[in-house]
Amino acid sequence: MTACAEMTKMSKQEHILIIGAGLCGSLLALRMAQRGYKVTLIERRPDLREVHQDAGRSINLALSDRGLKGIKLVGLEDRVRELCIPMNGRMLHDKESNTLFSPYSGRTDEFINSISRTDLNIMLLNAADEYDTLQVLFNQSCSDVDLKNATATFVDYHTKEEQTIAADIILGTDGAGSAVRKSMYMSRDFLFSFSQDYLGHGYKELTFPPAEDGGYRTEKNALHIWPRGRDMIIALPNLDGSFTVTLFIDYEDAPDSFASLNSPEAITEYFTRQFPDAVPMMPDLVKDYEENPVGPLGTIKCHPWNAFGKVCIMGDAAHAIVPFYGQGMNASFEDVVVFDETLDKFGDQGWEKVFKEFEKTRKPDTDAIADLAVDNFHEMKEHTAHPMFQEKRKLETAFEKEFPEEYYSKYSLVTFKEEIGYREAMIRGRAQNKAILNLLDDGVLPGTLSRKQQLEAVLKATNDILHDDAVLQNL
Repeated sequence: MTACAEMTKMSKQEHILIIGAGLCGSLLALRMAQRGYKVTLIERRPDLREVHQDAGRSINLALSDRGLKGIKLVGLEDRVRELCIPMNGRMLHDKESNTLFSPYSGRTDEFINSISRTDLNIMLLNAADEYDTLQVLFNQSCSDVDLKNATATFVDYHTKEEQTIAADIILGTDGAGSAVRKSMYMSRDFLFSFSQDYLGHGYKELTFPPAEDGGYRTEKNALHIWPRGRDMIIALPNLDGSFTVTLFIDYEDAPDSFASLNSPEAITEYFTRQFPDAVPMMPDLVKDYEENPVGPLGTIKCHPWNAFGKVCIMGDAAHAIVPFYGQGMNASFEDVVVFDETLDKFGDQGWEKVFKEFEKTRKPDTDAIADLAVDNFHEMKEHTAHPMFQEKRKLETAFEKEFPEEYYSKYSLVTFKEEIGYREAMIRGRAQNKAILNLLDDGVLPGTLSRKQQLEAVLKATNDILHDDAVLQNL
């Protein structure tokens, strides 16, 4: 199916109201317009093409294969590649300022891309403007959603005037603080389950500005990590030569925390002690630290995602996750792909069927990536610096290089193997990790074995673990 405008069984110029014009909502609106629907896309914030607004959110993201599926669906892959910086692996920085490069994959064509959240959103909004059937409204805060009748009330940020918009269906893509989800949670007409789990860590954005010559201060084509056990910083490249740097640290109740870094002296001492090679690259460290807000890190899960065949939520509104697998945006874009496929399969059976089948297909995978993201938080800040972890990664990279069709690491299964779901990737990937670490710990993968023999041992141990786990689940 091409990304050009086409009519499907359900596209009878039905009116779709999409609340939330962030990345997920903009992509979804564009795709629904391409399918022939009349679309109103509405956003509480100003038009980011006119007003700069980061508000402490991560300003660049990691776009990978699952997210690119959504971009390809709407025919924008050529435009998006102009905004991307390939990152081929992790560059690990220790306390002695030594570095170790760890490729994401042994297959040379697999990498992730650093991309500006704002630039990507602007690109999607500009593409949306090309469709006469798609209207975008800004500065409209959603105050209420009538779930049964598919109407929503909005308050204009400037004039304070209210307006109620009616549609055939409402799709909520309004992020982790979703007003649509809140209306579902507050409804007494059906059972709605909701959980919100925060990490004890928060994050703060910092910057490596471009070098004096306009170039990059450190390796451009890598995601940089300074793992320090409880805390870490990471850095992703931007097109202008800068890096977006993110500090992850406890809020309080730790030797180093946001609570303890309460003076210029404390900030400087902490960064000099923990990240000595990063400090020279941050000439505005204290200023950035004191001016930029602290953001929370949490996971949201809920059920159901739909109500009365009239309303459905997706993206962060349905499944917000912590950022440590770089899959939040990618998972939201993949939602749009799965929703589009569900429309093809069940569109002639009505919206309620579409919504229920979409959730049935998608929720196990979004639950899985939420859990994997928390796993990767601990891996990035602690395990990446451990010698056995580094030995495991070298072995996996060698497997992927020599046997590209036979082996995918857990990271590769999640990030590059987009034809399988997150849940399958999680189950297989966890078993592989356990198998390799057990074999390494037992000393049964010596260098005297050929690479093929090592791989066969890992695959056998992995399958044994998968079999045992399946047996236990069936008891």
